[in-house]
Amino acid sequence: MDRVTLTEDLSFSRIVYGMWRLDEADDTSPAHIQAKIEACLEQGITTIDQADIYGLYKSEELLGTALKSSSLRDKIELISKTDIVVPCDAFPNARVKHYDTSAEHITSQVERSLKLMHTDHLDLLLIHRQDPFMDHHETGRALDALVEAGKVRAVGVSNFRPWDFSLLQSAMENDLVVNQIEISLSCFDAFTNGDLAFLQENEIAPMAWSPLGGGGLMTGEGDVQAILSRVAHETGTDAAAVATAWLLAHPSGILPVMGTNNINRIKALGDALKVDMDRETWFELYSAAVGHEVP
Repeated sequence: MDRVTLTEDLSFSRIVYGMWRLDEADDTSPAHIQAKIEACLEQGITTIDQADIYGLYKSEELLGTALKSSSLRDKIELISKTDIVVPCDAFPNARVKHYDTSAEHITSQVERSLKLMHTDHLDLLLIHRQDPFMDHHETGRALDALVEAGKVRAVGVSNFRPWDFSLLQSAMENDLVVNQIEISLSCFDAFTNGDLAFLQENEIAPMAWSPLGGGGLMTGEGDVQAILSRVAHETGTDAAAVATAWLLAHPSGILPVMGTNNINRIKALGDALKVDMDRETWFELYSAAVGHEVP
């Protein structure tokens, strides 16, 4: 498994395991969660993606219970995200769903995440959504302070456009090292709207959430699915591996965040590395996705 260097002392596995739907699994026992992580580690997948809001603020605790009763924390890199507030048990006084990038909220949520996941630091903290009410000076100072305190090793963002990224970065001493955005064969605007070009120009790692289009790429019928099936047959893999390889092949160095609760699918995540995605096959899939050949 290739690795991507984010800072002098931090690198991630090229494929990341995402726990967005961890709470939806039939079995959420610590032993089963540990088995999922072990299945990742056997393939060299060491990076685990979480967020405070996942499972309506319950997924981090599920993961934490598994980490507490094992030695797995020292074998993984742990990502979490914050700033989305939803009225629920976790925020009983919230009147409306909103974003909160205040220093108080970011700091308190990181402390909550550390407590729930039984760890003394996050390897990466992301601001989950661009906040139209963000005071970039306050947010930047809060992120820098967390790095300085050793609570997080590195910081980044998720779902930010280039100008939002630049705004926050302008108020910070530490570099924002990641932008996690939606990229797949069913969500491909990032290739032409400037999002990936900005990250590539500035040597910032792009992470791709929902890289299989929420599973839709595997269940639909059409030109994309036909090509995925053909290439899967040629390479002895499956459509999911080919769709993931399509992202891995891009020169920007995309890190797909793969989310599945099926342990057999987890064990097959590394199959994407078996697919040699040449330029013409890449464009064949891209053209099928956009619905026409390139101009």
